[in-house]
Amino acid sequence: MAELGKTLHAWRDRVTPAEAGLPAGGNRRAPGLRREELAALAGLSVDYVLRLEQGRSSAPSVQVLEALARALRLSDAERGHLFVLAGQAPPAPGQISARIPPGIQRLIDQLQGAPLSVCDAAWTMVSWNPMWSALIGDASLLRGRERNIIWRHFMAEHGEVAGFGRVHQTPEQAAGFARAMVTDLRAAAARYPKDAGLRALIQELRTKSKHFAQLWDDHVVGFHESNTKLVDHPDLGPIRLDCDVLTAPGSDLRLIVYTAPPGSEAAEKLRLLSVVGLQSLS
Repeated sequence: MAELGKTLHAWRDRVTPAEAGLPAGGNRRAPGLRREELAALAGLSVDYVLRLEQGRSSAPSVQVLEALARALRLSDAERGHLFVLAGQAPPAPGQISARIPPGIQRLIDQLQGAPLSVCDAAWTMVSWNPMWSALIGDASLLRGRERNIIWRHFMAEHGEVAGFGRVHQTPEQAAGFARAMVTDLRAAAARYPKDAGLRALIQELRTKSKHFAQLWDDHVVGFHESNTKLVDHPDLGPIRLDCDVLTAPGSDLRLIVYTAPPGSEAAEKLRLLSVVGLQSLS
């Protein structure tokens, strides 16, 4: 695993915090990601990343490799090389992929002025830009299930987890959102019947959320619609933004994008947010 460790270290050194959607403040000996930043982006412990880079870890799982490839923004060829170095085969077609195609990544990079996040077919966040973190909160602090938007929505209804507290929905929006999410999850289960992680997510939701179980058993159908949502930012106050869910062509990725009409007060607040990022304005 020594070659794997050296390669991971080299790839980490070339990714800047800004490219990865992280604040770039603080004194840095090198322009790349710190070890703890890579760990946060990939949802791993710092100790595990250290052991990987030092060649002291046994073969990492497919899930770990996918998370590393995503966090390090690897190309298709580099992702394949990562799996070879780790002695693993890439995920089979019957499993949900968190890979972001290069063309989609370029599109995301060109939308840096709009808060944006990317979710896989199960609605687990796999990427976000700095504006998303500045508007909604630092997603790199979330771990495991906490990054799944459907899980957070239904668990928040029962007070078992904090939802995305800055985003406020009307009761009608929340109901439509729940129906659309259940519909998406059912469609994902049909497309990826062999994905164990997806089956476990659905089973946990059915067990812990009576609302989800009812919607699932009733075979409700819903669709994502453009909505205006109120985001209560701790420094800028309320910001009313348009929220759209876009589907990336040729993939099951969803892009959640917040925008504001040109010249509006909300657009000016987004402009200010793009300047200050995650820094406190107070």
